[in-house]
Amino acid sequence: MNEKGRFRPFPDAEDDVRTWREIPDTPQTRSPAYRLAFDDPDFLMRDELRPVRLQLELLKPEMLMAERQIATTVVMFGGARIPPPGKPGGAPGLATLSPYYARARDFARLVTERSVSTGCRRLVICTGGGPGVMEAGNRGAAEAGGISIGLNIVLPHEQAPNAWVTPELSLNFHYFAIRKMHFLMRAEAITVFPGGFGTLDELFETLTLIQTQRMARVPFLLFGRSFWERVINWQALADAGTISPHDLELFRYVETAEEALAAIDDWPVESPAPP
Repeated sequence: MNEKGRFRPFPDAEDDVRTWREIPDTPQTRSPAYRLAFDDPDFLMRDELRPVRLQLELLKPEMLMAERQIATTVVMFGGARIPPPGKPGGAPGLATLSPYYARARDFARLVTERSVSTGCRRLVICTGGGPGVMEAGNRGAAEAGGISIGLNIVLPHEQAPNAWVTPELSLNFHYFAIRKMHFLMRAEAITVFPGGFGTLDELFETLTLIQTQRMARVPFLLFGRSFWERVINWQALADAGTISPHDLELFRYVETAEEALAAIDDWPVESPAPP
């Protein structure tokens, strides 16, 4: 029997690691070539092992979320630089966006209260795990007494996990592509708050997947019509014919947490007409 009480006729990986570390110290056993492949960080970091690292990065969060019985999530995309109300920001324009921190916090709290009341692991808040809107989402979930996910990524600046992410669901990534997969694999709804390049990247990749029917049409909400209509001229794309007029039905604008929750409840189940 192994530590989990399962019958195993062969030694498991941990047994073999302990065993080989206790063998005599010789030139042969000191050689890097002798290390078990899965216990050899230098080997795992080689360029040729990138496909294996991609697979591991896909599998580890999947297993951890399955173990925590996460059924579905509500994803919150948004800017890392947006400060809480009353806290000085960087660029002057950020102060005008600080109310979205409060709206994100309120939304996450309302969603998590609903999730907790059902006694199941549906509608779990999922953010990028960093500061700004992400922090607000995890914070609102914690204040509602629930759990939340933070999908962090290694960057040369910012992006340490915020203090409100559930520690067992605070995950770290090397590959942006795998991280974005995990954002969407359990998504029952998507919300997008004002943000920069990263938020726009997440917004357009998700809309592309829904538009091309590679992903189910889930509620897709943009917080702050005035911000988004300044940033993206959606109607110009439709007028030019580069997107279908029906594509404008893939998302809705909302302003408040309550309006967003109502939009999720009222989201049509049918798919939009094909382009």
